[in-house]
Order: sequence, then structure tokens, then C-alpha cells
Amino acid sequence: MTFSPASLAVTGGAGFIGSNFIHAFMANNPACRVVNLDSLTYAGNLKNLSALAGNPMYRFVKGDIGDAALVAEILAGEKIDAVVHFAAESHVDRSITGPEIFVRTNVLGSQVLLEESRKHWQSGAVPDFRFFQISTDEVYGSLGDTGYFTEETPLSPNSPYSASKAGADMLVRAYHETYGLPTLNTRCSNNYGPYHFPEKLIPLLIHNIINRKPLPVYGDGRNVRDWLHVLDHAQAIETILKEAVPGSVYNIGGNNEWKNIDIVNLVCDLLDGRLERDPGENRRLITFVKDRPGHDRRYAIDATRLKQDLGWVPSYTFESGISETIDWYLANQEWVNDVTSGSYREYYEIQYGGRQ
Repeated sequence: MTFSPASLAVTGGAGFIGSNFIHAFMANNPACRVVNLDSLTYAGNLKNLSALAGNPMYRFVKGDIGDAALVAEILAGEKIDAVVHFAAESHVDRSITGPEIFVRTNVLGSQVLLEESRKHWQSGAVPDFRFFQISTDEVYGSLGDTGYFTEETPLSPNSPYSASKAGADMLVRAYHETYGLPTLNTRCSNNYGPYHFPEKLIPLLIHNIINRKPLPVYGDGRNVRDWLHVLDHAQAIETILKEAVPGSVYNIGGNNEWKNIDIVNLVCDLLDGRLERDPGENRRLITFVKDRPGHDRRYAIDATRLKQDLGWVPSYTFESGISETIDWYLANQEWVNDVTSGSYREYYEIQYGGRQ
């Protein structure tokens, strides 16, 4: 039986994946109210959601998932029947230099959200409920040259970031097994697409190429990642939310394995043409830098279970998706400049007057 939420809470909805999900979900489900809880850390950008200003079916709340009273108020006041939990500190490099905030947000914050969700669900306030944990393939660790991560692959995280996400995943499992909380858990490969914060590989490449800045590549550049368009990810989440059996865990992958250096070269070449530069000009910006500690060599997702159980397959090829992504960034340089200058952080004050 299809689960159809009437009131959805999205945590971290001002971030890259969360904001794309909100746009896609609301377009597909105009009768569902969406409440976006986000603390607006550096990676939260309300301008990603400016098109929803004035929409009566959308509400933004500035706040922390670790604030139990606020979470309880939202769940009860809005009669939330599904929580889709994106909120997380998510940059591996930042977790290496400052792991504390990753544990505080990703582990302890998730526990607060789970506990308040459990109380809300057990109160009988809504007839049915889902708690949906959005995780990452990085919890599985690193692969060799062959093989794929499946849902049965043991968790073996190698960075403080991935360890904190694995901790949250285990809490989600525990709340399902101990209390019966109707949970869902997905682990996705690397996302790309619109509204991606420019510290990440693909938007950083585009930004630096446009401005003729060096293109830093870790180590030998031969680390492999599986890439998933963010709108394919959003569609997978909606499908799982509505159709999956509580307690399910699914991998979501784009079936697009690429070496980092090959992506760098591809983006360079595509932007040679778009920026009317000489062939190979952008590749001369490539600069190999010291590899980061604990840099996993290869990730690759086996999403067979999701295809077999629920019929989901990605709609984007990497070639079509990366071309569309480059065009989006070229057409939205004002958004990029607002992020790189930091002025995007003023949008909350302008839009909400500093009030929730």
C-alpha cells in the first residue's frame, strides 16, 4: 500500500540535495505541506528555495535538529507524518580538521530527531509515519578495483565524516529494531547538479575554470566515484518514501563510475568550447596536490535491490547530466558569486527579518 504523507518535515532542506528534493517533491505532490528545518550553517542557502516564497504549502524554520523542544513543536504542531533527514555536516576535508561538529550534528542531532519522532509516532498523533535517513556510500569504506557496495556490505568508514554518518545509520536501525519506529535508510553515491556548494569537486572545477584559477586534484587523480544526478536522487527518495517497507535499506547509485582526473578533463574540455577557449587551454590549469588522509580509493554502488523492488532506475547519463549542470552554473553566475562572496547568508535576514 502506497504511503502518502500529508505533512512532510525535511531537515537540512536549504542544502544542495535537500533543496533539490523539496523542489521536486512539491512539484509532484502539491497537496503535501513541507516544513523545512535548517540551521543555516555555511552550506545552507535559502536562495536555493527563493521560488517557493509565498507558497502556503511551504514553511521554513531556522533551527537545530538537536533542539528537542523545537523538533517536538514542529512534529506536533504541523502533524508531521514523515521526516526526511538530510541535515548533516558533509565535507570530508572539514571533518578531518574539525571532527567535533560532525559528531555533534550527525550523531547526536540525529538521535534527538529520532527520539522526538519516536514520541510523536507513539502518541498516535498521525495514522502512519516514516523516518527517512539519507546517508552516503562512504559509510562502507573503500573498494578495490572490482566489486560493488551492496546493502549487506559491512560498514567500515574511514573519515570522521563517514564515521558520523555510519553512527547515525546504526541509530536508525536501533530505533527500528528496539521501538518499531517505521524507518527507511538510503546510501547514495556522489551527487552532482544545480545548487551544489562550490567547495565540492564539480562546481569547484567550473568556478575555477571560469576564473582561470588552478584546478586542485588530490594525489594521482585516479580515485573512482560513482556519480548520481541530484534529481535522480530526489526521485529515488520519493519512490522509496511512498513504496518501501519500513525497515528497508537501499543503495542509490547512478551507475556512472569515473576517475576524478577523467571528470576534471571532461569538464575542462566542455568548458573550452563553451568559453571559446583554445582546445586544451583549461587542462593546463590542473594542479596535482598532496592527497588527503584516509582518501578512499574507489566507491561503486550496486542499486539492483532498488530496481528490482521498486522499479527505480536513473534517468540521466553522466554525459547528459554534466553538460546540463555546466550550463546551469554558467546561467546562474549570480548565485555562484553570492555563495563565493558570502552574501547569500544575508538572504535569511532580508526574507525573514531575522525571525523564524
